Amino acid sequence: MLTAFTNGTIFTGAQVVTGKTLLIAQGRVHSLVDPADVPADVETKDCTDLLIAPGLIDLQIYGGGGYLFSNKPSAAALAAMTTALIKSGTTGFLLTLATNSMEIFMEAIQVARENPHPALLGLHLEGPYINPEKKGAHIPAYIKRPKREEVEALLAAANGVVKMMTVAPEMCDPVIIRLLQERGVVVSAGHSNATFEQAAAGFMNGIRTVTHLFNAMSPVHHRDTGLPGATFRAASVYASIIADGIHVDDNTLMISKKLLGERLFLITDAVETNTSGAYIHVAQKDRFTLPDGTLSGSRLTLLRAVQRCVEHANIPLDEALRMATAYPANLMGMKDRGKIEPGCRGDLVIFNRNFEINGVYMDGVHMS
Repeated sequence: MLTAFTNGTIFTGAQVVTGKTLLIAQGRVHSLVDPADVPADVETKDCTDLLIAPGLIDLQIYGGGGYLFSNKPSAAALAAMTTALIKSGTTGFLLTLATNSMEIFMEAIQVARENPHPALLGLHLEGPYINPEKKGAHIPAYIKRPKREEVEALLAAANGVVKMMTVAPEMCDPVIIRLLQERGVVVSAGHSNATFEQAAAGFMNGIRTVTHLFNAMSPVHHRDTGLPGATFRAASVYASIIADGIHVDDNTLMISKKLLGERLFLITDAVETNTSGAYIHVAQKDRFTLPDGTLSGSRLTLLRAVQRCVEHANIPLDEALRMATAYPANLMGMKDRGKIEPGCRGDLVIFNRNFEINGVYMDGVHMS
């Protein structure tokens, strides 16, 4: 079936297009054509005064739809999260688990393997191989140094479903970093007190990105710029950032964007209210905290993060959208997501100038 999206402003990931019609066929982007060239017998979606962008991609999301997945990994929790994320415009996500027991990690792996969904890109394990000095909201009892046998067992059970892992480079032998990389896991540096030299060595050993830049990591100091400084100096290392004005302020967001350019991408790091289990998250007006007040997660959606980049950090809309689409897709090596080009998945988010969602499509099918 052919679907035509007419009269909208189209963000392809490379350019902003007006005066064209987007055609989706068999769940994939077919082409951008002149309105006069649209076949007469197609289903049409009028997008007058609306913006059409690739579906958003969140590489760090813990909860949604009333569930914190790691509290008790289940098919029901995964389904509720997936539905809520798609409704918010996110059509691809890495389901994330914080430092926890190996039993919880294994349960999560089993649920993810047994319940595939085109929006579920895999798992992101944030821990347990992090630095307790920068634990943030993570549980100290589960933090550890990696042992090769344990990592091998985890990867064998995952069978490819673990796509990203956050580690502290100063806590990991280079052999572990290379092992993860060889098994197709994107290794990220985070919850780390690394010096500039330790972080730079981690990048040389295969760490490709940094988790929630500035949060739970060594600070920038004029005598040791730490993990942030090493990230800025690196030529090709990516970094995620939580653009809610709380985890980092807007000036920090602007400076980071100027220094990193296309290497900076958006995540939500969003959790969900949870009153039992290892992680207790309390909803505040604009954030989540632990019961003791420690910042534990955001209340963002990815589209709201894009909006904040535009309205508070002077980032053009097309570039802010790339930070939530093309750039995370590039990091993960996903060639058919994050852009609107012939052959790419027909995953779209359609919204107005107030960032209110009009429709979400996956594989060309209207989902919300």
